[in-house]
Amino acid sequence: MDHSRVPVLEALQEFRRRGDVVYGPPGHKQGLGVDPRVLDIVGEGVFGSDVLSLNGLDDRRESQGVLTQAEELMADAVGAEQAFFSTCGSSLSVKTAMLAVAGPGEKLLVSRNAHKSVIAGVIVNGVQPVWVHPKFDTERHLAHPPEPDDVRRALREHPDAKGMLLITPTDWGSCADIRGTAAVCHDHDIPLIVDEAWGAHLPFHPDLPAWGMNADADLVVTSVHKMGGAIEQSSVFHLQGDRVSPEVLKQREDLLGTTSSSSLVYATLDGWRRHMVQHGHDLLDAALHRTARIRKAVADMPGLRLMGPEVVEQGLTAELDLLKITIDVRELGISGMQAAEWLRAHCHVDIGSSDTCRISAQVTHADNDRTENLLTDSLRRLVEHADTIEKQPPIRLPEPRTLQLEQAMLPRDAFFGSAEHVPARQAVGRVAAETISPYPPGVPVVAPGEVITREVVDYLTSGVAAGLLIPDAADPSAETLRVTTR
Repeated sequence: MDHSRVPVLEALQEFRRRGDVVYGPPGHKQGLGVDPRVLDIVGEGVFGSDVLSLNGLDDRRESQGVLTQAEELMADAVGAEQAFFSTCGSSLSVKTAMLAVAGPGEKLLVSRNAHKSVIAGVIVNGVQPVWVHPKFDTERHLAHPPEPDDVRRALREHPDAKGMLLITPTDWGSCADIRGTAAVCHDHDIPLIVDEAWGAHLPFHPDLPAWGMNADADLVVTSVHKMGGAIEQSSVFHLQGDRVSPEVLKQREDLLGTTSSSSLVYATLDGWRRHMVQHGHDLLDAALHRTARIRKAVADMPGLRLMGPEVVEQGLTAELDLLKITIDVRELGISGMQAAEWLRAHCHVDIGSSDTCRISAQVTHADNDRTENLLTDSLRRLVEHADTIEKQPPIRLPEPRTLQLEQAMLPRDAFFGSAEHVPARQAVGRVAAETISPYPPGVPVVAPGEVITREVVDYLTSGVAAGLLIPDAADPSAETLRVTTR
């Protein structure tokens, strides 16, 4: 296929050349009605490129096939049989993928280290989750993806499961054995869905971890805004084989997705695909070399503990995306949240992910010498000034076994059922009616339907006191928890 073509961008360019005047949405009429004070900050180009697909990028009948051509080029670029664009982010795409495989009351194997959007999908769909627990790294207090044997055991106990949802890479860069997991699923003739939100770059360099389509996954969801070059909310479904029906997938997406798709998302997805096909290998090669230099510098900084290839050598995870620079800061006597706040306040450096133990900075094809040096210099400053950061009360981190909560009710039933607020201590032994996810990274500690334990309450209350954020909880202070009245 001709990857110099960019059908969406070409259609947008032609729309501008014709000078069409639109008598329908969007109401700002390509920026004519926008407050100049907004244009001053956002720029005229954003509004000038905000065009509907129907009677805009394409005609009423979509006879030019603008979007279809762009999706076919994307599929060819990454080795998928089909690709579909989504403008609602992978939070919606993963819900759609689940709906395409399992319906209300049916079983679906799900990695328990899933993002809150996955739990939301379980609630919306009414699926019966079979949690496959991750491999817990006690030393780092970090969850790596589950292994094929974990999936095999779950299928032995639940042979009626309709599929498996695997999350890889994690927010911290550890990657699953996708091929091994796919083999287990296919032995049982069920599809493997991979939530590869952090992996849009993986198809474009051989030294990066395995890409789901190359490792026999049936359906892969990526967020191109995370590690790629498209704007926020850009997501793509990648599909191969016949275990997931493309017709069903598109109908489920139509059920959940917006009817006002953003041409800005489509255009940047289209342009990013061309960029990666033409220059991706060289750009990612430079990023990997840049990352190696950053990692070498961080390894020499006292008090910072870098997560590196040793996690693969120790058998904790199948692969590691080295572009994710995950650093444990506890030896500095501070939390990851404190480190992130100090770096923003004193160095104007915004860290992608942070939690009670660590921070994580991502390097992409967009980084350059300035951003490389800024990161290493800022981390050195953090080490030098760590003793000036106010000490927080200790966070009571739970033991791994206490994070495997009993599922007493279906998440949907618990979420929509009768509920009440009780003081946190009185919630021990009660069934949660809400999702509680420290954010970022947004992996729920408690999902609806799970039995709340003392260890989890201790973790949440001590964590909030030390700066942990749980914005999806009904009471973000964690003084009270929402539980069922069953």
